[in-house]
Formats: sequence, structure tokens, C-alpha cells
Amino acid sequence: MENNKITFVIPSRNNLEFLQLAYKSIRDLKTKHEILVLNDASTDGTQEWIDSLGDDDLIVYHNPGPERIGIVGMFDKGIEMARTEIIMAYHADMIAAPKLDENILKHLKKGTVVSATRVEPPLHPPGPEKITVNFHIGKECEANNFDHEAFIDWCYKVGLKDTKTTEGIFAPWCMYKEDFLAVGGHDELFAPQSKEDSDLFNRFHLKGYKFIQPWDALVYHFTSRGSRFNKHAGGAAGKNSEEWIHTTTKNMRNFIRKWGHAVKHDSLMKPIIPPKYDIGFIIKNSDIQVLAALEPWCNTVYADKDIEAYIDIEQENTIIDLHNKVKPYDNEKNNGIFVEIDGSIFSQQDAQVIENLSLIIQDSGEKGKFEIGNLKVDIINLEKEVIK
Repeated sequence: MENNKITFVIPSRNNLEFLQLAYKSIRDLKTKHEILVLNDASTDGTQEWIDSLGDDDLIVYHNPGPERIGIVGMFDKGIEMARTEIIMAYHADMIAAPKLDENILKHLKKGTVVSATRVEPPLHPPGPEKITVNFHIGKECEANNFDHEAFIDWCYKVGLKDTKTTEGIFAPWCMYKEDFLAVGGHDELFAPQSKEDSDLFNRFHLKGYKFIQPWDALVYHFTSRGSRFNKHAGGAAGKNSEEWIHTTTKNMRNFIRKWGHAVKHDSLMKPIIPPKYDIGFIIKNSDIQVLAALEPWCNTVYADKDIEAYIDIEQENTIIDLHNKVKPYDNEKNNGIFVEIDGSIFSQQDAQVIENLSLIIQDSGEKGKFEIGNLKVDIINLEKEVIK
């Protein structure tokens, strides 16, 4: 184990009461791993608590603020700072179970990403990739009423006895630092947060890394306390913050722009990546609402109205230059696939076709023209884009 030290990389913003539990649980592991906390403009006493610890194996990066950097920048900064070969992307609202490190490391080698199994209270719907058990005393799922003794007892009696593995990937995930750096880290398109992990996991998958989820490597996850349920951002346990609603909405659109589809994975969270094609939408009778519905789903939009008005509204939500993407109707067109759309009759059924267009094109498998609903599709070539 001494040769397999892990750096636990933990961004935290106004999560002091959870961070304290996370820190203690990692220090309770038999090996004294390195902990790297990235304090992202916290105003809840996080920095003062860190300063009081006197822990030589605690590495700290402090963003004085007032604006947050977000986990996209913070995770990459922390992983670059890590002094060990092995890193774990860890959330401040997670408690390490006994033997977490041992049961992760026995599966880890170059070219693999090993994810711990999350044990969560029922704040999200249950799923086959996690375990739903509530270890809180009373109704509130907060740090101050967490029954740590009951969690540890359950781990030894139940949780640590499940030795199966599956192929999911989610936080906390552990890998060799050089493997992380080989894919270029997180994409700034998704700053400050939201969908950045799904984008990264897709790129891990395209790189050929193997995903392993051991079910005896456990963390208790309070769930979504970074932004979604963060009380300092206007959220609460089970209540979405306005901050999270904004970032998750804008970054789902950015994810679609980059990948050509919404986030997809199997029931155990292994990524599914449909092909992306060079698609141009030719829209007559366009308006802002039609452009908003359609623009993320293609490479280029050729529209007859409201181009500048749409760009003025949407550009602040993406670093992609929409002037290079949304063009006049009579602009020269050179995409591999074209879809003609009449905005005046565009329907919900047409929208569903658009959402599945890459799979429809893949299934067609040949060049040519066809109509589906109110859409006219012209496949000139079936070259697939390489996404990085």
C-alpha cells in the first residue's frame, strides 16, 4: 500500500460540514494518503478550518474569490498539483467507507478507471448502479445528523461482502494521473460545472480505458451538495438551486452541440456514444424559438430570420462562436448531411426525430434523400466526426 498512495482531489465551495466528515473518513483509512483540497471562494469558514489542521499531507489551493472557478477548473488544477501517480476525483460530500482505498487499488492499473460504489439516501430515484440506504437520524439528510456508526456497522455486515464488479463510471473515480492528463482533462466548454463529467467519461471511453466499479469499494454520498442542493447557493436537500438549474440547462445544450446527442449511458452508467455527423439544418420560416430548439443539434444552421436576435440571446451561454454556426439561409452550404425544416409546421414529433437523428442516419447506412415527418433529409456522405 505504501507504494500506492492516492491523492484525493477535493474541490469544495461552502461545504465545510461535509468536507470535515470527508477529511476525517479519508484519514481513518489505514494508509495516510495525500488529500488535496481546492477551496473555491468559500465564505463558510473553510479556509480557517484548513489553516487550523496542521496536516503536512494536506495540500491546499485557495481561490480567494469572490467569483468561483467551479469544479471544471478546480479538478484539473488539483490533479496537476497532485504529487502521487494515482489520483481520485472525490467530492466534498462523500464519506469513505473502511477499505475504500484497498478495494479500489486492487483493480487499478494503467488504462483503467475505477469508480467507488455510492451509498445514498433516497434524495434521487434508486438505480442499479448504486445502493440506497439512509443513515441519517431524523428526516433531514444533513451532516449533523449522519449516523456514522450505523454506516460503518452496515459496511462490515453487508456492504463489504459484495465483491462483484460492473462497468460503470461516476464520482468518485480513481486512475493514474498520466492517463487523466492523456485525454486533456476537463473541457472548458462545461465550466463552471454540469455535464463536464459525462463529457470526460465519453472521452475516457473513446480512449479505450476500461471502467471498473467494485461493489465493496464504498462511499456514503450525501448527494449533490456542491451546487444542486447547496444551501449557500439557494438549494437544500432535495431542492434544486437556481444556480444549478441554470448551469445544467446551458451545459446540456453545450453537450449536445459537442456530441450531437444528449447524455447517454447504459443502466450501470457505462457511456453510450452514437456517431456524430456533419449536419446542416436549412430552416425557412425560422424564429427565435425554432432556432433555440434546433441549433444545438447540428453543425450549421442556415436560417431565413432572427439570426442575430438569437445569437444575442444565446451567445452568453456558450464559448462556441455562434456566428460561425448560425448563418443566413442563402449562405454557401457544404455539410455532409442536410435537413430541410419548415419552422411554421415543425412539431413535437419532428423534435423527437431530431433528437435521434444520428441513430436514424446510422441505421439508414447509405447516401440519398428521404422524408421523415415534416423533415427532408439529404445524405451526401456518412463521414463520422472525431470528437476530442
